[in-house]
Amino acid sequence: LFFTWYLHVSFLLSECGMAVGNNRIIGGQDAPPGSWPWQVLLAISGFFQCGGSLISDQWVLTAAHFNDAVVVLGLQSWSGPYTNLLTRKLDKVICHPQYSFITHKNDICLLRLSAPVNFTNYIRPICLASENSTFNDGTSSWVTGFGNLTFPDTLQEVNVPVVGNNKCQCYNNDLVLAKVTENMICTGPEAGGKSPCFGDGGGPLMINKDSVWIQSGIVSYSVGCAQPLRPHVYTRVSKYQKWISDTITDKKPANQMFHQA
Repeated sequence: LFFTWYLHVSFLLSECGMAVGNNRIIGGQDAPPGSWPWQVLLAISGFFQCGGSLISDQWVLTAAHFNDAVVVLGLQSWSGPYTNLLTRKLDKVICHPQYSFITHKNDICLLRLSAPVNFTNYIRPICLASENSTFNDGTSSWVTGFGNLTFPDTLQEVNVPVVGNNKCQCYNNDLVLAKVTENMICTGPEAGGKSPCFGDGGGPLMINKDSVWIQSGIVSYSVGCAQPLRPHVYTRVSKYQKWISDTITDKKPANQMFHQA
């Protein structure tokens, strides 16, 4: 039994976080095809709602405020081509039982696809940040999505630095109910101009370690889009490793430790 589990985990580690094309976002740019193969879209009645990330062949990670939808994988542009596109209905939706729409605490949800997907260069899982990972102020990170003030045709990517939690709370101190906790992570820049926006909720915040992409956060909330001194707040994935592991009992996603000296 241990040997079988070891082989499964080793296989996932060799598959996750690898993007062949990568050796509504504000201030971003078009992402090259295959750059972010774990990016998924959640659509309701044919309309795009938000983002998410593929974390195994049958599970998607997203925010709790978006969860009931058809999952679209492998989409690079609304105008096509659709050669790599794949859709799945949902078999199960499991959101954190202590999620609060008011405080944004525990804004995390797991979606089980109706059937497993085969991994390709355009559909592939991302690694998750392991429990004791740390992300210092200024850590270079990336966010992806189709959201924006005008909804771009092509998947967008933007590079943003991590903002320390104390600084993030200071900037958002007027949000009386939405306090920045240790289960959250923030990004800037302080000057504004770059951030997720409408339609990017549920999508991944990512960092790169030795050419492997690791998901550190889930797009959760902010005051407006890309406003100066208004960091965007994400659910900190590493703080929910136990909940994820306890929830996914069949094919557990792979995780990677990240520390920055």
